[in-house]
Formats: sequence, C-alpha cells, structure tokens
Amino acid sequence: MTLHHLAASIMASLAMAGACAQTQGVARDSITLGSIQDLSGPVAGFGKQARLGMLLRVDEANEQGGVNGRKLDLKVEDSGYDPKRAVLAAQKLVNQDKIFIMIGHIGTAQNLAAMPVQFSKNVINFLPLTGAREVYEPWHRLKYAFIVSYYDQIRLAAPRLIKEKNAGKICTIYQDDEFGLEVMRGGEAALKAMGLEFTEKTTYKRGATDFSSQVAKMKSAGCDLVILGTVIRETIGTIGEARKTGFSPAFLGTSAAYTDLIHKLGGKPMDGLYATMTVQHPYLDEASQPLRFWANKYKTRFNEDPSVFSVYGYSVVDVFVRAARKAGPRLTSDSFIAAMDTMLIAPDIFGSAEASYGPQKRLGSSLARLSQIVDGKWKVVSDYIQP
Repeated sequence: MTLHHLAASIMASLAMAGACAQTQGVARDSITLGSIQDLSGPVAGFGKQARLGMLLRVDEANEQGGVNGRKLDLKVEDSGYDPKRAVLAAQKLVNQDKIFIMIGHIGTAQNLAAMPVQFSKNVINFLPLTGAREVYEPWHRLKYAFIVSYYDQIRLAAPRLIKEKNAGKICTIYQDDEFGLEVMRGGEAALKAMGLEFTEKTTYKRGATDFSSQVAKMKSAGCDLVILGTVIRETIGTIGEARKTGFSPAFLGTSAAYTDLIHKLGGKPMDGLYATMTVQHPYLDEASQPLRFWANKYKTRFNEDPSVFSVYGYSVVDVFVRAARKAGPRLTSDSFIAAMDTMLIAPDIFGSAEASYGPQKRLGSSLARLSQIVDGKWKVVSDYIQP
C-alpha cells in the first residue's frame, strides 16, 4: 500500500469513527431513545401516563417499519422527581444505555440537573415535560422545548382573568423551587404591567401535604384571585382547604395542574379551577371523533383512560419521528438538528398551536389558552392568548 493510500485509508477510518462517535444510540436497525420520568414520587401520575403515551407512538412507528428502517427502542428511568436521582438516571442512560436522544424528561429541577450530563456527550434534550424557560434559554444547540414557559403562561393569562373577575387582591401560593418561582415571577410581571402587585405571597416545600397556614394567610388578606404555583396534590390540598374554610377566590393554575387527576382525586370542590393549557384533555366521550378514536385506542392498549400527559408523551415521540425521518438514513445529532431547524408542525387532533423551530428558535410555540373544570371535566374556555 502506498503512503498516499495508507493516509487515505486512515482518514476514512477516522471519518467513520467520527461518524460513529456522532451517532451514539443509532445502530443499523435501531435508534435508542431515553426518557426520565417520575414513576414513584409526587408526580408519578404524570410520569406513568407520559411513559404510556410514548410507548403508544413508539409501537405505532415500529409497526410501520420504524424510522428509515430503524426500530425505536425506548428506555425509561425513574427519578422519583428528585434532581439527584435524575442525574444518576441521566448518567445511566447516556453512558451505559448509550441513548441517541433524551426525550420528554419530566420536571424543571430534574432537567436542569441532568442536562450537563447529556450535553457532555452531545445528547439532545428533546421536548422535556416542563414549562421552565431554562430548557430553551439561554440558547444551546442541544435544547428543544415545546411547552410554553410557566412564566409566560401566567404573564399572559392572569390579566385576562383579573379583568374578567374584576379582581382587586391577587395572591399566590407556590412551590419553593425553580418551578414555583417561575410561576410567581410570571404573576409579578403580569401585575406590574397592570400597575398592581401581589397582596400576599406564600410558599410550601416540595412534597408538602398541609396547606392550612398558607390558606389562612391568603384568606385573611382577602385575596379574590389566587395564582397557583402548584402541581397535583398541592393544588387539591390548597383548594380543598380553602373550600373547607369558606374561602372562595378564583384559582388559576398552570399546565402543571392541568390534569384529570385534579377532578378525579379532588372531586366536586375542584369545580371552577382555571388552568393554562395547550393540548385538550382526551376524554373517551370527547365530541371530536379523531380525539375520541385516539383516546379509545389508548384505553384498549393499556386498560386505563388517557390523560394530558399521555398526549404529551405521544406528541414528543411523534415530533421526534417526523424530524428523524426528515433527517434521512444517515441519522446523527447534526442531521437531526438540521431537520428540526426547518420543522413547521401544524396543529394536531389535540388542538395544540402551530409550532416551528429554527437555528435560533428553540421553543416551538409561546402561546397558551385557558381551560376550567366545569361539572368535573376540563372545558376549554378561551382561544390562544396573543401576547
């Protein structure tokens, strides 16, 4: 072999090695996806539903021959909604399972803890289940988000409700972490723009179950609208306590409280709660035929009713499949990013707003709308609220 041929051969080997290094998790006949869910902690209800939604779309894709001939292999780890466990889960998925992409990871603090582990190995953080701004800001080529920030959800929706209810005293109860702070700051921004400020602010620690002192504080302040930086049981606990003590302001939660678990577990006292949302809740008797068909397919497959988080799980895999198909047979992080950066995602059967991504645009859509629990069911009560 001549020196020239030897050099060319070495260069070709290096190029191949480079391509392989780029394509962790992409084999000849499979693509390995990773996800971190809460399967045992305070939002396990969400995590389990998200996982099933993902599995439904993975199964559909695989039944259709996969993505460019590669079957999808989804590996899910449990964080228990604990950031420290999320780091360990990310280390396992990235370093041992060699995932191509992290998809639909649940939780704000959990994503912030896990992202550095992923980014050190060029693993994209794809459409996480959190409305934190940090999952798309500051800009990073490996970040893609699809849930409008909790900050913007409240910043846009609160003024609308304040005017509608003619509310004069606005209060907030929020979780003492990054998630809760984002909700509170969104409320502050909305109030500041209206020349107002919070009458009362109160917090609780993640995992708390007693909200009597916080509710007493807001009741004595005479709050007529309460912004909730709460998830499932804290939403139920706060509203339940308020109803018990004859305190009946309007309550506004974020997409973190937009779940059928609120009215299923909280019952009648939850009627009247407002929440910001994007996708519709997929009730089995939904008026829209495509949504009803999807909900019944899910129920048949898993023997349980689908939820909003089932839809999130399904949707994030659906967007992945579209982008990976567009990226072509030579799937690498770079080819996937190039495909994502030209994606326009039309509104779907779940009623989500149109979404698009680009080289400098890492959040698909920044719009949200309002839903309210009416007679034990979520009902959409507004169009998408324009900034």
